[in-house]
Amino acid sequence: MCPGMESDKPGDCPKCGMALERNPAWVAAEKTIYTCPMHPEIQQDHPGDCPQCGMALEPKTASASAGEEDDNAELRDMTRRLWIGGALALPVFVLAMAHLIPALGHESWVMSDASRWIQFALSTPVVLWAGWPFFRRGWRSLVTWHLNMFTLIAIGVGTAFVYSAVAMLSPGIFPPAMQSHGGVGIHFEAAAVIVVLVLLGQALELRARSRTGSAIKTLLNLAPPIARRIAKSGDEEIPLEQVHAGDLLRVRPGDKVPVDGVITEGRSSVEESMITGESLPVEKNVGDKVTGGTVNGTGGFIVRAEKVGRDTLLAQIVNMVAEAQCSRAPIQGMADKVAGYFVPAVVAMAILTFALWMWFGPEPRLVFAIVNAVAVLIIACPCALGLATPMSIMVGVGRGAQEGVLMKSAEALERLEKITTLIVDKTGTLT
Repeated sequence: MCPGMESDKPGDCPKCGMALERNPAWVAAEKTIYTCPMHPEIQQDHPGDCPQCGMALEPKTASASAGEEDDNAELRDMTRRLWIGGALALPVFVLAMAHLIPALGHESWVMSDASRWIQFALSTPVVLWAGWPFFRRGWRSLVTWHLNMFTLIAIGVGTAFVYSAVAMLSPGIFPPAMQSHGGVGIHFEAAAVIVVLVLLGQALELRARSRTGSAIKTLLNLAPPIARRIAKSGDEEIPLEQVHAGDLLRVRPGDKVPVDGVITEGRSSVEESMITGESLPVEKNVGDKVTGGTVNGTGGFIVRAEKVGRDTLLAQIVNMVAEAQCSRAPIQGMADKVAGYFVPAVVAMAILTFALWMWFGPEPRLVFAIVNAVAVLIIACPCALGLATPMSIMVGVGRGAQEGVLMKSAEALERLEKITTLIVDKTGTLT
């Protein structure tokens, strides 16, 4: 009623006496921090790609909706590129390989200009549109000199496509020795198929990350979306985000406790297995503490909110799981160092391959040199080297959270492999 009255803590309005509520503008100002799964030191307040590895940034602080729409949008975009690119690349592959099929090898149209132009027309959108994210990430890795698998993909696919496009549009610039079957050899099928295969890997990775995030969403859903606040005019249902420390909340039989607090009136039994693992309900009386997300039994009580929002125990557990998924295991440092040396070594090997074929190779030397140099760049793509470790950590921590096992960090998950004996001193909490 008095919008001019603002305070940085809950309380009553000094003019009208009504309880102060959170300003929606303040809520909107609490920005989500996005970080890279492979490089946690990269952080920003908006979604995007990591400037080092090109992977999509993920929310560092877990929330019910943070990053969900962005992740789904990225997955939908990659899936759309995969299906369209695959539909266009399939006929390119068939036309390029038709001469190897005995029933079609003697057909004149197999190596005709029409077949070559169809391959060029179909592969162009596959490489330039469907594969555009890889070129963008590859260029960024070159600018920042954080070489990764996208560096090799961009160089290899780009070289194969540009070489083939020049052979189609300006064949006269090539020496006569490179002319075979009426034209310079083209390799559109290699560029198109590689883009589709990499898109398939990206789509599978995004889908795995989306499923891993469902564990955090499941934990978040343990908290009820609304709370019943006791006001002067009676009980009122409010969103959980509007609950302040000090509010009196009514918890009816069968309801979930909205926030952490202390019982001020009533008694009941509360099922706290989400926290303690104990299957039997715990008796709660006046003065006892209750935890947000636990389930009330047959009785009813009034609880005074003490910790709300990100201060609740449930929110801290969720954030701990989210931070563990984004943390780095010691073995990741070794993988990053290997990748840092591996990519320049592959590029150098491709240059050496080109030079050796140009110097010692048979005619047409240039075409053999280009094809083999591109093959080195593409085949040596270290996809598994850069993704295996962070993906295994994300899936492991997420699966553990679904089973009630919370990992504090990726290092703890790595050290767990060396444990030979587990000693516990309490019954009823382990299954």
